[in-house]
This record gives sequence, C-alpha cells and structure tokens, in this order.
Amino acid sequence: MVVVGLGNPGPRYAFTRHNVGFLFLDHLKSKGWKPEKFFEWNKTQLDDHEVILVKPLTYMNLSGVAMPYIMRFFQVNVDDIIVVYDDVSLKLGKIRIRKKGSDGGHNGMKSIIQTLGTQEIKRIRVGIGEKPEEMSLVDFVLGEFSEEELVVLQKVFELSRNALVTILVEGIDKAMSVYNSAEVRA
Repeated sequence: MVVVGLGNPGPRYAFTRHNVGFLFLDHLKSKGWKPEKFFEWNKTQLDDHEVILVKPLTYMNLSGVAMPYIMRFFQVNVDDIIVVYDDVSLKLGKIRIRKKGSDGGHNGMKSIIQTLGTQEIKRIRVGIGEKPEEMSLVDFVLGEFSEEELVVLQKVFELSRNALVTILVEGIDKAMSVYNSAEVRA
C-alpha cells in the first residue's frame, strides 16, 4: 500500500493546516526520507504490513503531477494508493474515509483526479476545522495550528494510523464504519 500525504514542501509551509498530509506521514516515520523526481518517500511497518509513505513535492495545487511518477516508481495502480489530506469542511478531531468521490473543492485532490482520470481514489480526509468568517481560506489553510489544536492533531494522527491499519487488515468498508463517526478531543 502506498500512502500519499498532500502538502507543500519547504519550511514556510511545514506546520500549516494545509500540510496535514505531510505531518501525518512524519508522525508515522520522521527520518530517512529518500528524494526522487517530484516526490520523496519512506517505508514503515504498520502492525505486520509494510507501507510506503510518499510526499509529492510539486506543491499542493499540482499534486497530480507527481502521481504518474509515484505509480511507475513503485509499480502500483490507483487501487494501491490512499491519499491523506486536510479538509476545511470537517471539524478538527474528525476524519472521513472514502473509497471515491469528487475533489470537494480541494485543489490537491482536484489535480490528482484530473491527472489520473478517475474519482475512484481511496482517501482519508483530516478535519482542520472551519475557517473563521473574517479570514480568507488561503490565510486559514496556510496558517499554523495553535498549541491546543496540535494536542488534538496528535490524537487525530493516532486515530488515522489505526484507521489505516484497519484498511490494511479488514478493508476500507470496515474502516469507514468504525472511524467515520469517531471524534477526538483535547
């Protein structure tokens, strides 16, 4: 299984809400990233399953550009991929697992769907909370989490890890029935 976490490369974006995909992969494996053309990767063990972790380095809005390179490099097809990314329409503390669907207004997923020519892409959407009314969407997603939010986010990453193990062991339908209604708090 290849887990593709979405985000933006570089220190400017490292701890922003839009980098939840990268941050989740770092939660699973923080050291030893190997650079390739358009992405970097690592491997980890989740229970007895080896999982390949991939961060596209093409910036969020061009995430799809890296996908053909990723699929060719690891010799996988779209069924072997799970994409993890931020979702402004989900409350912080919640995740949503899906087998397929539209981009939901997320430019990274839009790029991937356009490049691969299918909406049948497994995904874990990580809630980052609703943007404040007085703030632009760009400023919100490119803003950093507060200390209190980071506490919740670490628990969300453990929840997401467990969901990933469930997908690997029992399938995505089981993971959706268990984790789509789960919520963590500080």
